[in-house]
Amino acid sequence: MNKNKIDMKAIRRGILPYVFLVVIMLGILFVYKVADQTVNKLTYNEFVEKLDKGEIKTLNITTHGSAYTYEVEGTLKDYKKNETFTAKLPLSESVMKKIVQASDEQNFKINVKRDPESSSLLLILVQVVPLLLLLVFVFWFFNKQMAGNKSSLDFGKSRARLNSDDNKVTFKDVAGLKEEKEEVKELIDFLKNPKKFQKLGARIPKGVLLMGPPGTGKTLLAKAVAGEADVPFYFISGSDFVELFVGVGASRVRDMFQQAKRNAPCLIFIDEIDAVGRQRGTGLGGGHDEREQTLNQLLTEMDGFGANEGIIIIAATNRPDVLDPALLRPGRFDRQVTVNLPDVRGREEILAVHARNKTLADGITLKNLAKRTPGFSGADLENLLNEAALLAVRRDKNEISMSEIDEATDRVLMGPAKTSHKYSENDRKLVAYHEAGHAVIGIKLKNASDVQKVTIIPRGSAGGYNMMVPTEEKLCSTKADLLEQITGLLGGRTAEEVTFGEITTGAHNDFEKATKIARAMVTEYGMSDLGPLQFEQQSGSVFLGRDYNKPQHFSNEVANEIDMEMRKIINDCHQHATEIIKKNKSLLKLIAEALLEYETLTKEQIDYLVEHKEMPKEEDDNLEAMSITKLKELAKKKGIENYQDMNKAELLKELDV
Repeated sequence: MNKNKIDMKAIRRGILPYVFLVVIMLGILFVYKVADQTVNKLTYNEFVEKLDKGEIKTLNITTHGSAYTYEVEGTLKDYKKNETFTAKLPLSESVMKKIVQASDEQNFKINVKRDPESSSLLLILVQVVPLLLLLVFVFWFFNKQMAGNKSSLDFGKSRARLNSDDNKVTFKDVAGLKEEKEEVKELIDFLKNPKKFQKLGARIPKGVLLMGPPGTGKTLLAKAVAGEADVPFYFISGSDFVELFVGVGASRVRDMFQQAKRNAPCLIFIDEIDAVGRQRGTGLGGGHDEREQTLNQLLTEMDGFGANEGIIIIAATNRPDVLDPALLRPGRFDRQVTVNLPDVRGREEILAVHARNKTLADGITLKNLAKRTPGFSGADLENLLNEAALLAVRRDKNEISMSEIDEATDRVLMGPAKTSHKYSENDRKLVAYHEAGHAVIGIKLKNASDVQKVTIIPRGSAGGYNMMVPTEEKLCSTKADLLEQITGLLGGRTAEEVTFGEITTGAHNDFEKATKIARAMVTEYGMSDLGPLQFEQQSGSVFLGRDYNKPQHFSNEVANEIDMEMRKIINDCHQHATEIIKKNKSLLKLIAEALLEYETLTKEQIDYLVEHKEMPKEEDDNLEAMSITKLKELAKKKGIENYQDMNKAELLKELDV
């Protein structure tokens, strides 16, 4: 029934423009016809003269109910097609007899009609109906405009949306986050059975603040709480409260809580609450009236004079440092849950969730894949598998192999490979020895990370890169770990110096990372001769820029000592890297030459190369170990620009494998 109504409305909307077009065209034709018609006004004497001469062709007489004249109109025999005459005659019986007698003699037809003004009904139709039609049109027009701009009437209404059952999420859909789930399970128990808590006088937290880096699953966790509790779930973004006009945001907060009270018990989820919950009275230009009024209203609704029984607020942010302290006090956001990046076990569970609908090749285990992706968030892992699936489809494969996963990992970290980028053989050699230097340091240092992959294929702004994964994930890093990280970062520049006797600009990103670690060791971690003192903090002023108004709690003499300590750390690590590279020149050359031929080396190939001093032999069913030179030659013969686009089955057939 509703569908038929919608169809009829659509039909009316479609026909209405054509109706207006027809009316306009008829009006134009009427005006044109009137403008093209010639009307001659005759006096009584002129009319009588024409009547006596027999020049009348047609005659129409209009009678008036109370007037003393007749109105006549007609045509003469010598008139053109659109030419007529009009005349007024006195109300006299003799005049009418004369006209009737002339009609009989001259044989022209007389039409007699009453004046339309003498009819009250016709008068109403002519004068009242057009006015009513105009009023109806005006009413319809304004109703149409208000329907199209309905939001203008709801300017102060809440923008919170009610989550539908079609998008219901439970804890089964949230991988990892074991401790975080335990923290919010009490909310579910309270929403299902509040009397159990009230019996012992326990007060459930009014608000839970989820903090953590982007992509770690804060929004998903909030949706799962609502799905498990099976209660109404309102979700809104912090930016939906803030408007240009002062007071609108506060009105929306009030309306949101009124809706929630009518549906209590329920959950309200505010995403990116830092958009409205920033500290008050801060910034270069002072405060922000609209945002601060909205925040004040939110603070009042959460724990003010009014009671919001059965309403639990969950908020998410990755900027807890900018939130107003009044938001974080007990009674408002009583519980603060930090959602960190997943560990290796959490990553394995997340990969299992996202791999449900994907076909992975035999031999690919999610456990090994989780070990290869430290520092990845849940969103990164989902993107990784999706990119691998897209690559498999692009390469016309029926399953996702390790080749697609490796390429997808590189894409997520560094961007797509620039296989068409051409650079000189000298540049290739420089990049090969640079990346080989990183690999040698990683292999020889005792506490260094495992070298997972080395490549000289350009990606992003880098000419090549070295992917190193820690042997085990640690909660804290020791001084030796940090020094070895700096040494590994300086390995590329050191290899250039030892091999070519010159330096290039390729290590600028390595220096940036090494300098940052060295400065943190001196100013934050107390890992220098200056002692266990903290001179700087990680976060500066969040409203004036991180470095614009950074507080300095030390004198100029101490600043000079900090610079000297940083330089000492960097120089010692550089000296250590130089010693390792010089002792292992043969290994450096071996890895660099393998990179020049194969362009990319995996962990297995590097381990085999270090042990046997040669690359592993090409296996019948493994094209990954084939020389890049051979692959490019084969692609050139087949007329394919990028060798990675070649079909594996065709290659095996071409090689008679």
